[in-house]
Amino acid sequence: MSDLFSAQNVRAEGTWESPGPLADRMRPRTLDEVIGQDHIVGPGRLLRRSIQADRLSSVIFYGPPGTGKTSLARVIANTTRGHFESLNAVLSGIKDIREAIDRADERLRLYGKRTILFVDEVHRWNKAQQDALLPWVENGTVILVGATTENPFFEVNRALVSRSRVFQLKPLLPGDLLETARRALLDAERGYGRWKTGFGEGALEHIVEVAGGDARSLLNALELAVETSVPAWPPSPDAEIFISMEAAEESIQRRAVLYDRDGDYHFDTISAFIKSVRGSDPDAALYWLAKMVRAGEDPSFIFRRMIILAGEDVGLADPHALSLVVSCAQAFERIGFPEGSFPLVHACLYLATAPKSNTAMSFFDAMAEVEKEDAEVPGHLRDASRDAESLGHGKGYIYPHAYRDHWAAQQYLPSSLMGRTFYIPSNSGYEGKIREDVLGKRELQAAIVFGDGENAGGGEFLTWSASSKGREGWFKRLESGRSGLLLSDRNALFGALTIARHHRILVPLAGDGLLLWEGLRRVPEGLCAGLVDGEGAREALLRYAAALDGTEQPELAVFSGGILPSPARCGEWFSSQRFDHIIIREPWRAGKAVSGTHADGIGDAFRALASGARELLVPGGSLALLASPPRLGGRISRVLEETPLDKNRAAELAEAEDAFFGKTGSETPLWWTWDREDLERSFGEAGFSVKLTLLDQKEERLITRKDLENWFNGERSRWGAFMSGKIPPESLLLIRRALEERIQKGPLLWKWKSALVSAAVP
Repeated sequence: MSDLFSAQNVRAEGTWESPGPLADRMRPRTLDEVIGQDHIVGPGRLLRRSIQADRLSSVIFYGPPGTGKTSLARVIANTTRGHFESLNAVLSGIKDIREAIDRADERLRLYGKRTILFVDEVHRWNKAQQDALLPWVENGTVILVGATTENPFFEVNRALVSRSRVFQLKPLLPGDLLETARRALLDAERGYGRWKTGFGEGALEHIVEVAGGDARSLLNALELAVETSVPAWPPSPDAEIFISMEAAEESIQRRAVLYDRDGDYHFDTISAFIKSVRGSDPDAALYWLAKMVRAGEDPSFIFRRMIILAGEDVGLADPHALSLVVSCAQAFERIGFPEGSFPLVHACLYLATAPKSNTAMSFFDAMAEVEKEDAEVPGHLRDASRDAESLGHGKGYIYPHAYRDHWAAQQYLPSSLMGRTFYIPSNSGYEGKIREDVLGKRELQAAIVFGDGENAGGGEFLTWSASSKGREGWFKRLESGRSGLLLSDRNALFGALTIARHHRILVPLAGDGLLLWEGLRRVPEGLCAGLVDGEGAREALLRYAAALDGTEQPELAVFSGGILPSPARCGEWFSSQRFDHIIIREPWRAGKAVSGTHADGIGDAFRALASGARELLVPGGSLALLASPPRLGGRISRVLEETPLDKNRAAELAEAEDAFFGKTGSETPLWWTWDREDLERSFGEAGFSVKLTLLDQKEERLITRKDLENWFNGERSRWGAFMSGKIPPESLLLIRRALEERIQKGPLLWKWKSALVSAAVP
């Protein structure tokens, strides 16, 4: 093992020696001594759990200098039960790699002991050197811990990266640097705790500011400032050392802004440029463009990215954007710099101010569908010039130009994808103008192709109808609709939160896995914990997660005592007792988690949820909750609006349902009485900042005669009992007959509203 991981200070009797620089002496020895980087080594984070459990797989630490890459390697060396070796890619070659591998292989074969190999500056190895290490990482002879200041996805062997987990370290915050300096000044063994150290006004703050997130730069400057502020070093014990502003300024120099055309600055700057253009900020776009040009960036690279952006982010919102950028690129090729700046800026400003649409991404949805199922071409779309007579190819095809407006509705997708939509036009620019036409034709096409009632049975492209035996086709369609509704709810919940890869998410009522797996995808370097109401649900989710590595699996606990447990219980079950986000879907559907009949009790239920969430969330944490107030639910009177039901009967039903959904009383269940205002008020009283959005929901529902019998039965249905007391029998009979006629035509479009609550802790 290199001297990097050896003891730091040697103190002879009556003397004080510092064999290494302060930055090296003050390296953390344990996870608890690590300052900053909470997003990867904080409580509950994946890397922390892996190190503590000594189950580390190959990792690459990537970040600017002075952020703790080598320090984390030292912590691993102090923690692991395996053998730890280190190499520096600047000083080591293939011979050193082979010798380290031979030792690791012998250690594994003879003693069953694994080897963790730390490679500093791993990007400095060439491809051949990295390839020499690859097979031994792949077969488990060594576990690689690499450190690099360059983006490993560009500078490290792709195969090596694919077998490692990449952790990005960030520049330290000013508070972290101040804490680093404080520890160095107070540590009597490794730092300057043997002396009383003082600073002139603003001196320490200046060092912290100029260090720019680099702990090594900070400690080097601090060492220079302290040890040059006395006549001779070391001074006598308990001496006072004063660092003036002048000494602080001399000890650290401001670093120049860097732009490496082959490194991270190159990719970060073009990323900032693209995001500024996408965000329609012409000022920021010009700034980043100027920075790239000033640094000597290749204009053809900038134009290439703008051409991509014109198709990806502007698209049909401005169909001319693509041709304009291509024209500007061609103009630049003809004239070059300095006059070529004008077409370069022209393209930049045009894209930055153009309307935006990324509907071209719908192509990838279609591609995913193709990869999932290679469906047959419908017969009426096949080539009639070859097999029309023998196989009937092309039979039934409708020639659009023979119709008014040169369009006619017919099936174009494969039968198995009937009703599937990929392209959803945006409201932006030119695309907004064609949106109404596209959606209108799609709706009309669905109405004719899917036909119902007397229009049903129109040929091959009518793959199911209301009269089909068992109505299997309807159920297939409704199943697809149900999936779409669930995904819509999931997207709305996650869209209400700002989630980083290292965050910790808690998902109550996680038995269906809908939110759990999406949460796991969103926080690959954090924690996703779920609560289920039974051991069977927990086992089912664990079976699904069996293919994942142990440290990557969700953490699950059985909890049936409500919606949210206490932080103490979470601490017993999970790696963290507090979370960055809590996500809940429909906690009170059909009375779940709310019992009793006293109307005032619903406030208690909401307040309990709000206060419980407040205890579980870290400062700045947030909660997303989607629930459907019964009072905003679907109503039969709305379903019958498009039927020939007598207007008087329709008015009777609407009035009775208004009374039914608005009623309260001692016999009214709690879950029936609440509304969105109750929910919003409860979270506000708990100290959350609350945003509540009403979502329009809809779903096709296939209703049977048995359902109608239950609805209109006063003994089985509260609705039926209430309607019997409000509507005369003859009117109620006509209403039922109208509903019976309607359900024969197919599913009912059931509409309701859901409340999406986004609540944040200050």
